[in-house]
Amino acid sequence: MESIQKFQDLLKRLFQFETSDLDFGIYRILNYKREQIEKFIQEDLKNKVESSFAKHKDEKLTNINQRFEEAKQKVIQGLGTQAFTLTGELKEEFKDTPLGRDFLSIKAQIDEAETIDEIKLQVFNDLYNFFSRYYEEGDFVPQYRHSIKGHKYAIPYNGEEVKLYWANNEQYYTKTGLLFRDYTFKANEYKVIFRIVSAREELGSKKATKQRFFILDDENPQETEGKDLIIRFQYREFTEGEVRSYDVSGGSNTAKQEKINQKTYDEVLKKIKDIELKAPLAKDYKSEKPLLLYQISRFTAKNTKDYFIHKNLKKFLSEQLDYFIKAEVLDIETLEKERFLDKHITRAKVVREIGEDIIDFLSQIEDFQKKLWEKKKFVLKTDYVITTDHVPEEFYKEIWTDKDQKREWKDLGFEIPKTKEDLKKRILPIDTKYFSQEFKEKLLEKLTEMADLGDLLDGLLIKSENWQALDLLFARYHGNIKCIYIDPPFNSKTTEILYRNFYKHSSWLSLLENRINLSKEFLNSNSCFIAAIDENEQERFGLLLDNVFPESVKTCVTIVHNPRGIQGKNFSYCHEYVYFIYPSNEKQYIGTLPREKPSLRNLRDNGGQSLRTDAKNCFYPIFVKGNKIVKIGDVASDDFHPKEQSKFLKDGTIEVWPIDPQGIERKWRYSVEGIRRVLNLLRVKETRGTVQIHILKEDDRYRTVWTGARYDANEYGSKLLMNILGEQESDKFTFPKSLYNVKDCVNATTQNYKESIVLDFFAGSGTTAHAVMKLNKEDCGKRKYILVEMADYFDTVIIPRLKKICYSFNWKEGKPQDTDGISQFFKYQVLEQYEDTLDNIELTSNKQAELKFGDDYLLKYFLDYETRENPSLLNIDQLKNPFSYKLKVNLEEVGEPMDMVVDIPETFNYLLGLKVKKIKTREIATPSARNDKKRKYLFVIGEKEGKDIAIVWREYDDNWKENDFKEDKKFIIKELEPWSPHIVYVNGQSVLTPKLGEYNVEIRYIEPEFKNLMEA
Repeated sequence: MESIQKFQDLLKRLFQFETSDLDFGIYRILNYKREQIEKFIQEDLKNKVESSFAKHKDEKLTNINQRFEEAKQKVIQGLGTQAFTLTGELKEEFKDTPLGRDFLSIKAQIDEAETIDEIKLQVFNDLYNFFSRYYEEGDFVPQYRHSIKGHKYAIPYNGEEVKLYWANNEQYYTKTGLLFRDYTFKANEYKVIFRIVSAREELGSKKATKQRFFILDDENPQETEGKDLIIRFQYREFTEGEVRSYDVSGGSNTAKQEKINQKTYDEVLKKIKDIELKAPLAKDYKSEKPLLLYQISRFTAKNTKDYFIHKNLKKFLSEQLDYFIKAEVLDIETLEKERFLDKHITRAKVVREIGEDIIDFLSQIEDFQKKLWEKKKFVLKTDYVITTDHVPEEFYKEIWTDKDQKREWKDLGFEIPKTKEDLKKRILPIDTKYFSQEFKEKLLEKLTEMADLGDLLDGLLIKSENWQALDLLFARYHGNIKCIYIDPPFNSKTTEILYRNFYKHSSWLSLLENRINLSKEFLNSNSCFIAAIDENEQERFGLLLDNVFPESVKTCVTIVHNPRGIQGKNFSYCHEYVYFIYPSNEKQYIGTLPREKPSLRNLRDNGGQSLRTDAKNCFYPIFVKGNKIVKIGDVASDDFHPKEQSKFLKDGTIEVWPIDPQGIERKWRYSVEGIRRVLNLLRVKETRGTVQIHILKEDDRYRTVWTGARYDANEYGSKLLMNILGEQESDKFTFPKSLYNVKDCVNATTQNYKESIVLDFFAGSGTTAHAVMKLNKEDCGKRKYILVEMADYFDTVIIPRLKKICYSFNWKEGKPQDTDGISQFFKYQVLEQYEDTLDNIELTSNKQAELKFGDDYLLKYFLDYETRENPSLLNIDQLKNPFSYKLKVNLEEVGEPMDMVVDIPETFNYLLGLKVKKIKTREIATPSARNDKKRKYLFVIGEKEGKDIAIVWREYDDNWKENDFKEDKKFIIKELEPWSPHIVYVNGQSVLTPKLGEYNVEIRYIEPEFKNLMEA
């Protein structure tokens, strides 16, 4: 029975029974079915094994017994009844006859089948051996197990010449930041909540360490509310005094956190007066730790681990189970040693049956998490920053009287105008977060009366985990991005990222591969992908880019960004790398740099590969008259050889060939087609009776080594950011890139596409947007930027930085040196996150499905059926009032979750891939309205695939009468009349028909399309 118990204990770890007291995220889902899962492990599993063996045993015995009777009859017919003893045994003298041997062989198989019970325990041992190799501390670890001997693992391989493989390559990396969510567990009748709160005081870099730890909140560390104990933590750096008080001057970060945890446990327990609460918290729980200390340790580890979701767990485990059975259950030794294989074939069948059941359940949980990860996320909040020169004067009064906006201008260092009329003369950014929803709606309507919103916007900022943002933006922007520039986090020696399972590089590769693979679909046939990297990951990153862009050209540029160097024992690193990925070398995708001193060089080629025979299409005459080129001749035939380099014709024209002074036929540097594109750069020069054609060189190709003070990350990254934001605010972001590093990268790929879009989904401090704004200022371009960042410095660094650049490009110690900025209009949004989705999941029992699927319900279907009406996945019924659809979310890294209204219209715009043109909001009284309450309508007009689309959102309920529908239709027709859309979407029920006033439209309902697109 030991092997059964051992396997059951393993399953309890796989299904995370040790988290039975946790009450958040996926743990809440697992605990919801805890009793059924426990019954499956303790009872159903053993019963399944018993019934499987019984079934296979009965099948074998039925077949063998029939063959046994047939063999017995053959013995009787051939040898007579005297061949058997009275007890039915074959007599000794007949055992070596052919009939006797056949009879005894079949009888031995019956005996073997009767002893099949002996290998039941071996089945549990097999199952334990299989599942234990893929799970570690309850988490899945992907390993292509190869053999129990020699090389342990294999990798998926299809004959590639070079194969890059890493441990997590078939998984989503789902954590790119700290999961500052409430951590909740139960202690008898009490609930204990660990909560992260903001540090009360910003610590200057000179006062603090660089590592951050979980420390008890210094203002309100704990409080009891009824049966809830709330313990508050800060996640921050240490002061020098705290280093001494916690005794954490040396050792690893893990060891330091353990010391802090012990002190936290002692302090919290000392303050608890309630004996009924204190007793279970102090009682030994696991690993010989008291319950409270165990949970504190788990909580601090949880927030610094990596998390993964397998993309197809069932396929992976099923294939591995199949291999395991062939390699280790029915291995060659078993086949050689066993006289009869029936019992091992039965063993293999049972291992498969039970293994597949467990795989079904594990993959159901994994697939559910994958579904939540891949689900398009809601836009939670939308606001705009627009400079006053863009704002119609009718809004100036409200702007001028808004105290919060004026306070921000003052805090940012702007000079506030003396009168509201002066707003037009200044480039002052207003932020719609300080104004009412009505103000925002009226402003957007006014701005889009004469222009399309998509054309007016200069940029888009998304606060979100970047995979989620790319997933939502996909339908709108795929194929529309000219340049992607990213500066991803990497494992530098001083800032290594924390990874679980010691998969430091593997985790990092999954993080990058997931996001780059998705982002490449945003590029088009003329686009470039640019990524910065340092020496620690450069080699692996280059191979990863080969995997993602197998058909593209990859060029690695070296940039000297730290002339002083990072000191090492052997070398001092002073450079980093930037990879440029572009479609091919057949066309120019990378721009040029202007030369400081333009120069002339002979159009005739010289040196290696400059002969006529090296490029036959580059041997043709150029006709000159009066020191001007008048004609480009045709390519000469192979058998034609000019007698001289310059031939003077009767009409005064000179025929010039690419022949050198020694009379050797060479070639021009351009073909006939190419020369026509550079005619304006050609110059005629007469020397010693011959005419030479020169080409003016005004620019140069970008080199693969970039040097110069402009790329110094300290001077034009850190110091520049400090001058813009001030010392205290700039400390919130370390190691920004040099502005000119990013600017030159973007310029190299967009200088001939000045109305293109630049995407950066590792936005950091916002340098990419700053670079785009500076480029546009210099060359009057209209490039747009999309930035994605998830950290709190989205609000504290990026947005303030861009607001300040609107006012001025020149700052010193947080003060503007002039007012020569750039006017801007950008949108910024916050998205729902994967953790928000988990937080909002509620399960509702579905008895009909339980009856329909029987035993398979728990293993395969319960998560799908019991979460269908959840608001985070989309509750269609709640779309009746799209302006009050709510979720519980965390808007900041820290703090409590809160209920907030979701921006349903903006979410649907992205799902459709709509290029928004016009927006207007209306309110009307309707027949069924009570207490003069008005009904709100939002009209959005946009374009997709050449068709104009109108989206109508309104407050609708099931109590509408006939008059309500008539008034609704009449009002919609009137408001849509100026737009004449091809397709109209509407929420709720309506009586709209394709004949909409004077024109025909296609009517579609929002709810089914919303749900399909959300889960696509």
